[in-house]
Amino acid sequence: MSSIESTTVSDFAVSVTIPGESSSTHAQNTGDIQDDATDLIEDDILPRLDPSFVQYHTDVLSKKPRSHEVSLAETRGHPDLYRPTGSLDTSGYDRVVDHEVTSADGIKIPVRVYYPEPKDFGNGPYPAHLNFHGGGFVLGDLSTDGQICLSMRDAGIVVVDVGYRHCPETIWGKCIEDGWAALNWTREPASALNINATSISIGGISAGGHISLVLQHMARDSGIPLRLCMASVPPSADVLTYKSYTDSSFSSFHEFHRAPVLPWRRIQYFGNLCMPQQRLPKLRAMWPDWWFAPIRSPNWTGLCDTFIRTAEIDPLRDEAEAYGAKLVAGGNKVTVKRYLRCPHIFMHIQVMKQKVEYDVDAIIALKAAHGVSELVPGDGKT
Repeated sequence: MSSIESTTVSDFAVSVTIPGESSSTHAQNTGDIQDDATDLIEDDILPRLDPSFVQYHTDVLSKKPRSHEVSLAETRGHPDLYRPTGSLDTSGYDRVVDHEVTSADGIKIPVRVYYPEPKDFGNGPYPAHLNFHGGGFVLGDLSTDGQICLSMRDAGIVVVDVGYRHCPETIWGKCIEDGWAALNWTREPASALNINATSISIGGISAGGHISLVLQHMARDSGIPLRLCMASVPPSADVLTYKSYTDSSFSSFHEFHRAPVLPWRRIQYFGNLCMPQQRLPKLRAMWPDWWFAPIRSPNWTGLCDTFIRTAEIDPLRDEAEAYGAKLVAGGNKVTVKRYLRCPHIFMHIQVMKQKVEYDVDAIIALKAAHGVSELVPGDGKT
């Protein structure tokens, strides 16, 4: 069996199983690192994780302070110490330019724009892809997905990485308004981005994936055509409002509530900062219900093509795949790919082979969605 399985619109039924190795064989493969990880990873989960992640967890993650176990003031005061794994500050890189976008309430938010190599893809105008980083709507910045944005521009597109506002400094929901403002700004000729405004896609990881799912519906409702929504490990239910992990109706949320990287206590940490129980009535009065849970969106017809990527050892897995199933039922074109033996943020861990495949998958999907082909040497194009 391949280490990664995928489903498409024609065969969506999700029947992904554990990889072909038996648990006992995998335990032998982990060798002496199992003892190091036993106290930090649940015994029933450890054999199901890729050995490269277990080693990385032992060598790196287990030695870093965890943001959900310290005060927010500590996290904000020492951003480099708590920066997400795999972050890369790309400011000053070749063909990377910073801009600002004005959101609906007049606040300016930063965006970082990545341009492809003209020698390979000409001088534009280029298709564009908007990216929204993860971090539970609390953490992250324009460095979080720096490496991923550099990789995606190799699809021959402009990547617009959006620095939306975070909770609790800003009320939840402004992140979606910021994303909407960035989408419209990208399409405006006045933005002078040298892009083809008829060829735009959106996507993001985790909380950023949630934002992209909401924007997918908003774009359809406003008559804005999108080439693709590429959401990775997104929550599609209102998980930040739960009082207990048992509030979820999805099996993976129960099965992996103590999984590494995104255990229930970390989700609860984000929930307390974004959607504290005492403020929920006010928040629900401010925004549409489906903003909190895109899986409850009222209309599933006429949506853009979608590429949903999930991780096997992730509490959010089943709800993301269920969102894909609703898209299929609505008659939309959907591809769902589950990366086996991976935890929530595997796409940021360079030592994992699934991370390498994740980057390649994104480039292939973006090229196909935007109809990009590389220049043939000597063809005279500019």
